[in-house]
Amino acid sequence: MRRTTRARGGVRGVALGIAPLALLAVAPPVSAQGGAFFERGDVADDDARHRVGVEVKAHYRDSDAARFPVNFPFSRDQLPPGVEQGALETVEPGDHTEFSVVSLWWRGRFGTDDGSLRQIATKVKLDLIDRYDRNPTSTDNEWDLDEAWIRFGPELEPGDPLPESTLREGGASGYLKLGKFAKFDRQNDRHLESYGIVGTAFSRAEDVGLEAGLDLGRHLYVVASVTAGNPVFLRDLNALAGDHGTPVLDGSVLNPVPELGPGIPILYDADVELDDLDFSNPEFGVGIGGRFGGFNWSVDGLIWYTERELAETVELEGSFYGGDLDILRGPLNLFPLAITSDTKSEFGANLWLYLGDLAVFGQFVDQDLAGLSRDGWEIEVAYTLELPYLGALFGRPVLPYLAPAIRYSTLDPDFAPPPVTPSPSFAWDWDKLDIGLRAGLIEDLLDLTVEYADNEFVRGGRTESADELLATLRVQWDRGF
Repeated sequence: MRRTTRARGGVRGVALGIAPLALLAVAPPVSAQGGAFFERGDVADDDARHRVGVEVKAHYRDSDAARFPVNFPFSRDQLPPGVEQGALETVEPGDHTEFSVVSLWWRGRFGTDDGSLRQIATKVKLDLIDRYDRNPTSTDNEWDLDEAWIRFGPELEPGDPLPESTLREGGASGYLKLGKFAKFDRQNDRHLESYGIVGTAFSRAEDVGLEAGLDLGRHLYVVASVTAGNPVFLRDLNALAGDHGTPVLDGSVLNPVPELGPGIPILYDADVELDDLDFSNPEFGVGIGGRFGGFNWSVDGLIWYTERELAETVELEGSFYGGDLDILRGPLNLFPLAITSDTKSEFGANLWLYLGDLAVFGQFVDQDLAGLSRDGWEIEVAYTLELPYLGALFGRPVLPYLAPAIRYSTLDPDFAPPPVTPSPSFAWDWDKLDIGLRAGLIEDLLDLTVEYADNEFVRGGRTESADELLATLRVQWDRGF
């Protein structure tokens, strides 16, 4: 039986869970760079042409126990012993201490630094364990080539000034990127370990293909992409995706007991399977944006659109469920959502604002998913408070900063679930409030983020919840050469 105990002991509970993880800090680094929880930019601001690094994340996690029966006609031999009715339930309730990922990466730059297409950058990032991105959690690949791309020309992150070396009066600069990379509409400088609802549903996973951008002077830019397209699948909104269609549920085992619960899933764009890469249903994306800035401030706005045809099915590692139209039609295509086409499209708008140590990100997305309409928006506000010098460890300042962050996100599906379905939560209205604090423990080496996810959704006219407390200890090391 899975544990259903809770540890809402506040500071005491977090301390007991994190204490053994602090042992990670005893290994001194050779060098380190970059104090942001998630990097903005892909090449270090120094003379190093190459940079290698490793990052390890360990967690204390406490997930509320929640169970919501569904009216799907599971047979008795499809349910665990003693269970009379199938249900959506917390993936792994109770308190847990775990490692989620070990990331190894290399970044390089070649050619010139003149802002032309002769300026070449590349990145390869490999994730091992990868527990929080595995879907299904217990049977998906335990490693992932998270990023692998090469880029010709300079690509600016929101908030970065346009280098004078790339500009001539009335001129333009641009880039071309190929490989596996984050979508151009994604927030890449999240200040919490978790994701908002909109970030999860539409842009969490990297895609594979080609992207091009063009800066038309100082303020205006355009971007376009052609990619394989992330398959539509399902996952829980908290740290673990849940187990969906794992081999133990394939009918060969009577009264199966899954390792993990299915969670309370939404539809989302899952990771691309590199070993079965398929460009037969490519996704096309285009965006137009503007950037402005001055001393100690910048603002960047982007309006974008993506579209592709959904496949009949997409095979996903570790699950006998198929993605795209297959997941929308339900088990054996007998319990479909009210789909009316095979087209998936999104219209969105992003806003990044940086004002000194204050960072604000907002996003709105309106989606048409095979005729099913849903929209959502989220906003994240974070502030970095630099602390006075308290001493050093391994030659690095101790407790150099505190960074509180708050994010509100909401998702509103404008369709009803089928009369009989194992996943009525696809059509539920969701609201999610994430509140957290990141503390730099040792500059550019060790940080701790503690956050609380308040999930609310409307089920049968009632507001329900399935909250989660998550503490993340991150150790990072990198070296340039």
